[in-house]
Amino acid sequence: MPGLSPLSTDGCLIMWTAGCGSHRCRCRPDVPRLTTMASAVMLPRCTSVRFPAVATAVLLLMSVTTVQASQGDKEPVYRDCVNQCVRSNCTGARLWDFQSTQPQYMALTGWTCRDDCRYQCMWTTVGLYQAEGYRVPQFHGKWPFARFLCFEEPASALASLLNGLACLLMLLRYRSTVPRQSPMFQTINAFSLVSLNAWFWSTVFHTRDTYLTEKMDYFCATAVLLYSIYLCCVRTLGLRRPGVSSMVGVLLILAFTSHVSYLTFVSFDYGYNMAANTTIGMVNLLWWLCWCWQNRRTLPYWWKCGLVVLLLHGLALLELLDFPPMLWVLDAHAVWHLSTIPVHFLFYSFLIDDSLYLLNTEKMGVKVE
Repeated sequence: MPGLSPLSTDGCLIMWTAGCGSHRCRCRPDVPRLTTMASAVMLPRCTSVRFPAVATAVLLLMSVTTVQASQGDKEPVYRDCVNQCVRSNCTGARLWDFQSTQPQYMALTGWTCRDDCRYQCMWTTVGLYQAEGYRVPQFHGKWPFARFLCFEEPASALASLLNGLACLLMLLRYRSTVPRQSPMFQTINAFSLVSLNAWFWSTVFHTRDTYLTEKMDYFCATAVLLYSIYLCCVRTLGLRRPGVSSMVGVLLILAFTSHVSYLTFVSFDYGYNMAANTTIGMVNLLWWLCWCWQNRRTLPYWWKCGLVVLLLHGLALLELLDFPPMLWVLDAHAVWHLSTIPVHFLFYSFLIDDSLYLLNTEKMGVKVE
């Protein structure tokens, strides 16, 4: 099992004997009662240098994952394992041993002795589930992933990084191809910077899931969705009526501020966050598709825009394929991230074509559609 270090002779011994607590006896028949297993499990010694590295990280954007209690971390087996591991390995001389042998990159990314205990006990619990023939459980709202160096979700982190690199590459191509005089140049440049920021935080979040990185990942993803509406507004209305796009921009800023304030100071409601982002995405989708339909006879490149928005929303359905990660690395979220990488090239191809078209029509004094 990935992540398990050899059992040490000085590890803590926990014995689970036959028996069932009152509420556990009423659990669903398909949920394993690990507390009834008449078996002894030796807790591994907490160490940050014994985990085998994942030799292959599968290549390659942003969905909501809850951090509520999941089946795995609700198991007494898991909780007792963590408590015993922390008591045995995260105090006194043992804690000093852990800190002195911990790689610097692990310390810099905030991995603590308790985190290592949780990681090792996760795999202990997974092993018990598999031994009894049960489905792999989630822990703290996530599937178990094999850690690679300091990366909690290697495939998703790599996918986010590659999405960011694709975005950066196409931004540089856009800026080298389209003159600054193009009416949409500054708006598209700003949109690209907002997108790059979002991919940066997505990479950080999948590298190390903390309170801060989770919030930044979610908030920056919402910022991209809202700015894409502003981009659409400027392209469809703002070039002829700048006051309209300015007013929409102010409203979007207020909406973003309210959204972040509610999630930060009132309640970080994952259901609300998902509903809000879905609504924003649908507005964006319908607005762009209406523009594409209206200009299908006059703009030969309209199909690129239509295909991009359909692909982005269609590929998001991959998130519904919720399955334990293959090789403990590649899950549905990583597959979704992987699938969005080529979309950057098509989208910026549309932006380049459209920006050059707008520049030429402006020079000729033709009315922009």
